[in-house]
Amino acid sequence: MRRVLEFCLAAGLLAGTTPAHAAWQEAKSKHFIIVGDTDPAELGEYAKKLERFDQAVRMARGMGDPALTDSGRLRIYFLKNVDQLVDLTGGYGILGQYIGRASGTYAFVSKIKGKDERDFNSDIVFFHEYAHHLMLQNWAAALPTWFVEGFAEFFGTAKINDDGSVILGSALNHRAYSVHANQHDLYFSEMLGGTPQGLTAWQMEIMYSRGWLLTHYLTFEPSRRGQLDRYIAGIQQGQNALDAARAAFGDLRKLENELDKYADAKEIKGVVIRPDPAKIGTISVRSLAPAEAALMPIRMRSDYGVSEQTARIVAGRARKLAAAYPSDAFAQSVLAEAEYDADYFDASEHAADRALAADPNNVHALIYKGRAEMARAKTAPATVDWSKVRALFAKANRLDTENAEPLMLYYRTFKESRATPTPSAVNGLLYALVLAPQDSGLRWLAVRQLLTDHRLKEAKQALAPMAFEPHSERTRTLADQVVAAINAGDSTKALELIEERDSKKKQ
Repeated sequence: MRRVLEFCLAAGLLAGTTPAHAAWQEAKSKHFIIVGDTDPAELGEYAKKLERFDQAVRMARGMGDPALTDSGRLRIYFLKNVDQLVDLTGGYGILGQYIGRASGTYAFVSKIKGKDERDFNSDIVFFHEYAHHLMLQNWAAALPTWFVEGFAEFFGTAKINDDGSVILGSALNHRAYSVHANQHDLYFSEMLGGTPQGLTAWQMEIMYSRGWLLTHYLTFEPSRRGQLDRYIAGIQQGQNALDAARAAFGDLRKLENELDKYADAKEIKGVVIRPDPAKIGTISVRSLAPAEAALMPIRMRSDYGVSEQTARIVAGRARKLAAAYPSDAFAQSVLAEAEYDADYFDASEHAADRALAADPNNVHALIYKGRAEMARAKTAPATVDWSKVRALFAKANRLDTENAEPLMLYYRTFKESRATPTPSAVNGLLYALVLAPQDSGLRWLAVRQLLTDHRLKEAKQALAPMAFEPHSERTRTLADQVVAAINAGDSTKALELIEERDSKKKQ
C-alpha cells in the first residue's frame, strides 16, 4: 500500500499531470528504469552515467552484481526541474528523494546543477542515496550512523568523466564548513559511539561531514589500513561501538588530531575507477505508448506515496484518464492501485479485472486484485476465499520470482486469515527480505516470524541494520530492547515489544 505520506499537496497535487501527447520516454539499463518527459538522447546518456557510477562503486567495494528483473531495478523519475519535485513532495529545498519498499525502489531526481562544484546538486543527492541502496543490498550489518552517512557521502561526490572513468572520494566541497567544525559541537567519542540521541540539525551536519572525512581518511591512509573493517567486525561480534573503536583505532585522541590535520590538507584526492564498458550492458530507450504517457503522472504519484487527503484526488484523476483506455492493461492496473489507495476496494478489483482481461500475466494487476480481496476481509471476512487470494500472489511470484511484493503478501494472507503460515510462506517471506532489505516494515515482519519460530540468532541478524537507524530514534530504541530480550533468551518478551509497536501503529 502506498499510503505512507501525510503531505497536503492541495491544489498543486496534479498540476504536473501531462496530457497523452507528451513525449514521455523510458530508458532501461542493467540496474535502472528511468522515466521522464524529456529528450530520449538525454535520458539515454543519463542512464549510461548512472551505470558507470554503479559499476565503479561495485568495483571499489568488491560487490557482486546479480542479474535483475524489472522489479529489482531502481525506478527513477527524471523530473524537469525542482518545481516538479516540490509539487510532488510538498517540501522546499529537496533536490531528490529515494524510497525503498517491497513493491520496488524509487528515486525522484530533479534536473538541476549547481553554479559550481561547491554547490549541492541533484547528482550528489542521487549518488548519496544510491550508495545507501547498495549498502543495504550488500551489507546487512549493524553500522554506526557516522559510517552509514560517511560511506554515502564518500560515494556521493563521485565525478563521471567524459572518457567513462569515475573519480570516487572527491572533496566534500558542499559541506566544507562543517568538515572544519569545532570538535566540541559533536565530540569525536560521541560520534564513534554509534548513534547519539537528540542531535541538533547542526550536529547532524557534522555527523555527515566528519563521517565522510573519517571514512575517507581510513580508506586512503596506509597506516590505518584494515582498521575500519576491524571496527565494523567488532560491532558485529557484540562489542559496543566505542569499545570497538578503541580496539580498532587505538588512541582516539591521536586519531582525531590526525583527522583535523587531514581536513586542513590543501588537496583531497580520490581514486579513479575505470568501469568495463562490457559490464555496463545495453541501454534501450523507447517512447511510451499513449496510455502509458497519459497515466504515467498517476503511476509516479502512487509510487511516491499518497496521504488520506490526497488519495481520493489521485484516484479521481486516474479514473478520468483511464476511462479513455478501458482495455489497456497498464492504464487499468495503475487505476487499480489508485483506487486501492483511496480505499475504493471494489473499484480497485474491477480495474484489476479489466487489466487482467487484457493481459492475464500482468503482475501489478494480480497484486492489486489480491490486495483488494484482502482489504475486504476486514469488513466482510466470510466473502473472502483465501485460497483464491493466495493463488493470485502465487501466480505473480511464478511470473517474477525475484519480486519481493508477492512473497510478502502471500505470507500476509496467513496472518490476515489468522492461520499458521506454511513453511513455504515463511521461506518466501525471508527471501523477500533478501530481495528488499530496504523495507523496514518487511524487516519487522520477518523478525517477528523468526522470533515466533524461536530462531533467535537469525532474528538478531535480521535486526542488525536497525541498531543504528540514523533517522528514527524510536526504531533504534525498539531494536535495542528487542536485541536485549533476544540476548536474554526471552523470545516472548521480544515478541511483546513488537506487538506493542504494531498496536500503536494501528491506532
